[in-house]
Amino acid sequence: QVQLVESGGGSVQAGGSLTLSCAASGSTFNIGAMSWYRQVPGNQRELVARIDSDGTTDYADSVKGRFTISRDYKKTLYLQMNNLKPEDTAVYTCKADRLVSGSTYRIGGFYWGQGTQVTVSS
Repeated sequence: QVQLVESGGGSVQAGGSLTLSCAASGSTFNIGAMSWYRQVPGNQRELVARIDSDGTTDYADSVKGRFTISRDYKKTLYLQMNNLKPEDTAVYTCKADRLVSGSTYRIGGFYWGQGTQVTVSS
């Protein structure tokens, strides 16, 4: 069993910074890539950033150059958010790929956190 718990959300003025954390506990040995998603009411959940097991990263165009995703031994995921904009306001949720036992690439499912609210005021 794996549990993901996000923290670090809050309110900040435009141009400010926040760092989100996602702590993984339980059977974390089978976690592969990890990602940050965000969603606002009425909108689809969108991928913000992703980091693979080998450290390869990918970002949504809207956050490139402002956000940085990182991870620590597959146990804690981070999202450093700089130069925040009002349009970044959303619930940010951590996701981890669950790898099939013995595999470094076969995905057997996903783990999701409960989300943390980020509010950016102008």
